[in-house]
Amino acid sequence: MFENLTEKLTSTLGSLNRKGRLSEKDVDDALREVRLALLEADVHFKVARSFVKSVKEKAMESNLLDSITAGQQVVKIANDELIATLGGQNIELLPGAQKPSVLLMVGLNGSGKTTTVGKLSAFLKNSGQSVSMVAADVYRPAAIEQLKVLGDRVGVDVFDKGTDVKPEQIVREGVLRSREKQNSWTIIDTAGRFQLDEALMQELIDIKRTVTVDEVLLVVDAMTGQEAVNVAQEFHEKIGLTGLVLTKMDGDARGGAALSITSVTGIPVKFIGVGERIEDLERFYPDRLASRIIGMGDVLTLVEKAQASFDESQAKILEDKIKRATFDLSDFLDQMQAVKKMGPLSQVMEMIPGFSNFKNKLDSSSLDGSQLNKSEAIIRSMTVLERERPEIIGGSRRRRIALGSGTSPQDVNQLLNQFKQVRKMMKEMASPKGQRKMMRAMSQKGNPFGF
Repeated sequence: MFENLTEKLTSTLGSLNRKGRLSEKDVDDALREVRLALLEADVHFKVARSFVKSVKEKAMESNLLDSITAGQQVVKIANDELIATLGGQNIELLPGAQKPSVLLMVGLNGSGKTTTVGKLSAFLKNSGQSVSMVAADVYRPAAIEQLKVLGDRVGVDVFDKGTDVKPEQIVREGVLRSREKQNSWTIIDTAGRFQLDEALMQELIDIKRTVTVDEVLLVVDAMTGQEAVNVAQEFHEKIGLTGLVLTKMDGDARGGAALSITSVTGIPVKFIGVGERIEDLERFYPDRLASRIIGMGDVLTLVEKAQASFDESQAKILEDKIKRATFDLSDFLDQMQAVKKMGPLSQVMEMIPGFSNFKNKLDSSSLDGSQLNKSEAIIRSMTVLERERPEIIGGSRRRRIALGSGTSPQDVNQLLNQFKQVRKMMKEMASPKGQRKMMRAMSQKGNPFGF
């Protein structure tokens, strides 16, 4: 996500940060590179032009060029302007005056609309709200069945009346059923089209007339670039949107749609899809995304993912084991599995401040999850005793473990060495000196630009 843009912005703005005092030419040269980077990322040309102009004006107004921290301040201005371009603040779903609040999900075919209905249902349910889904797409083959499969997976009821009933009637009855069950939200999956047409729009207008709709979210494929902006504008003009969901963000190395769509249309992005798993839907925070784009990571989202993936009781047990120095390979395996729950390793690492500075130095296999899978296979090929006392693993045991896991004795050696290093580090962290050192590190600002 934003890989190409992040690399170029980090490089360009980082060069300013290393210069100390700046001339107006230094700023102009850097902003020219920033503008080119934005255009290459498929950002709307008006948005790119406005962004660069605003950063230049604010940099000149503040008389900061003579300051020895001028580079840092220009970067901060760019970061603040990026946040504003992305919408300024997080806009949450707005519930209606009575239950259930009704959310209408709209979009073109192929944007991931039905899948997003399932993901959003899971998101709301995990936040403690009761949800039902209504299958109002009576045209696409297997659309109703797909929604039912998603409903079973997340434990949410799906209301349907088959394909021979008008969508307005299905929606009316579905909302009434949800009201009887006193659900917090009813999410309506509507029919998409391969292109915008009057029939699609009229059907959505009819549904809005049938029930009181509190939220209308448009699902758009981020990989379609500026076409996503055009689609959002047309939907908004016809039916009125309250928000956007950008899907396939994990597959878009450019990110132009995310950077342009709110600035051009005025419609806030409320959620982003960052993967294929049912839990891969995130609230959209402009400040957090700006931080990722500019190479400063996203610590808050990283912490939230960790809290959702690591069981609190297990964390307490792990803490006790570290203190008693009884952390073994079975515990090591549990931690690897918890990390995998947080999502693709490459996405997790992008949230670490400054990661883009050394990403290219890492072996690609360490970021695609294959190394974790290999380590998991090796540990599973060990006996309980070997996991508890890895020091007993000699040559014959290594060969047996390698054969059982489909790896080599060298791979087994590598894992054992990594485990020794992790156990040593944990032992140091558990000591009073290590805890003081960790607290000092956490109190420092975690970004590569120093502001």
